[in-house]
Amino acid sequence: MAGRSKGRRLGLSDARLLAIGGLLLFAWLGAGARLFYVQVVESDRWAAESLEQRLTRKELAARRGTIFDTRGREMAVTIDGTTIYANPKQIESPEVAARLLGAVLDRPTSAILERLREDSTFVYLARQLEFDQAEEVRALDLTGIYTLSEPKRVYPAGALASHILGWVDIDNQGKEGLEYRFDEVLRGSPGAAIVETDPSGRIIPQGRYQVEPADPGDDLVTTIDLDVQFAAERACSEILTDAEAQRCTAVVLDPEDGAVVALTTLPDFDPNDREGVGDEVLFGNFAIRGTFEPGSTLKTMTIAAALEDGLVKPSSVIPDVPARYEVVEGACESRTDDLFGCFGDPEYHVPEDMTVEEIVTRSSNVGTILVGERVGTARLRRFLERFGLGQPTGIEYAGEAAGSVNVDPTCGSCTASASIGYSVSVSPLQMAAAYGAIANDGMWVEPHLVDQVVSGDEAPTTVHPGRHRVVSAATARTMRHMLQLVVEKGTGLRAAIPGYAVAGKTGTSEQLEDTGYNRRVNVASFVGMAPADDPALVVAVVVEGPSYAFRSGGLSAAPVFAEVMEKALHHLGVPSDGG
Repeated sequence: MAGRSKGRRLGLSDARLLAIGGLLLFAWLGAGARLFYVQVVESDRWAAESLEQRLTRKELAARRGTIFDTRGREMAVTIDGTTIYANPKQIESPEVAARLLGAVLDRPTSAILERLREDSTFVYLARQLEFDQAEEVRALDLTGIYTLSEPKRVYPAGALASHILGWVDIDNQGKEGLEYRFDEVLRGSPGAAIVETDPSGRIIPQGRYQVEPADPGDDLVTTIDLDVQFAAERACSEILTDAEAQRCTAVVLDPEDGAVVALTTLPDFDPNDREGVGDEVLFGNFAIRGTFEPGSTLKTMTIAAALEDGLVKPSSVIPDVPARYEVVEGACESRTDDLFGCFGDPEYHVPEDMTVEEIVTRSSNVGTILVGERVGTARLRRFLERFGLGQPTGIEYAGEAAGSVNVDPTCGSCTASASIGYSVSVSPLQMAAAYGAIANDGMWVEPHLVDQVVSGDEAPTTVHPGRHRVVSAATARTMRHMLQLVVEKGTGLRAAIPGYAVAGKTGTSEQLEDTGYNRRVNVASFVGMAPADDPALVVAVVVEGPSYAFRSGGLSAAPVFAEVMEKALHHLGVPSDGG
């Protein structure tokens, strides 16, 4: 019996057990091999991927560069604002949190609740708050609500120079003005904060934390003098009220180096708070982007061209200058529209001999046209372009208007019109630069708003504007003398400044619209310089739509010029003519 038991063959159940055991052993060996491969052979790879899943990268905005005026005063600065954000996965009661936050942030509860219900670990609730408001949020001590420091752009002077500076959006990207034109220079390079978080977005204590610091942006030193800028804006504001005008623009230019000392267009805006301001104001820098037909202020260029080429002298007599002059046959009989072939002087007079000096002083349209005929179409166009008209000046500002010079020999009246400032469109800046050439002994200088770009410890990059000769120094001096007579006894009497000799010219035109001239809206202007013998500044003023009592350049623009120029000369310490 015992022998038979030892020799018994394995039964079916025993074989099945052996097979199962073998399979289990094989599985365990496979799992062990896999574990060995993962945990030993590829441990570095899987550890890296695991860490990558736990790491959160947060961009750190660079501190935007500061914009200064020419005396080093801050015009645009960056401060630390506080941003409120939430991790919705950590919010215990979104409804309660939204109600509490809405009361502090002064935002609808529904809007905040919508953000708190998002499937995310990071949502913005409010950006760039002031310190006090941020402290109120911290005091709520809500789980899942966090704060972080974020750069905020601030304009200390409010609306002052707003059309020059422009603004930035919530992400500190330049959108207008110098902020836009120099965005790449000002914004710097962002950094990053890298932190290790759990699946709910909570920072892991003792986890990885790494900061890549941001590189701050470069600073700009502008040519603007805030004191002169303030004087220009105040004078424009006063004429808008007194004359019930639509818009006032003033440009103050250093003719020697092309520096724009002040530049304003009113209405303006506060870049700190643009809510409710329309695009026509936000983007309405008329001084650079707007154009108008200058009228009589352009006569200076026509007379200068004739003087430069020896066609006339100040004492040259233009015989029998009539009060009305026809350049297109039948124009004076068929219509009285001065811009289509029939031209007239502001006041009626019998035909009389006029010297060129008298033509300038009295602002005679017909006399100037007769001088312009001596210059000729091709030569007049060439001189107007040399004075910088019909093309951008090159100032560092996006969207500059080129204007136009419509001096076409196939147009019967265009040359006559252009001689007296019609058929030509210009920007106030172009006219300031053109008169700058007269002030600067015949040398036109490219106007500019930025003097230096300052980058850290590096030497500042200084702007060197382009320049070219327009007329000789002798011609420029002669024109200044005649323009001085305009202020002393001509149409520019209200541009006079006690103690200083002023040279300048008035201009009055009608507003040109898409459907033609609007005879109910005048554009009044004055462009001048002082002191007349050796000008330190040029000031161009344009007043659009003044009331009837202020309808001409002599009545509205000339007084604004006088106020701005006088304050600027005193502020800059320019000695009076009496020493």
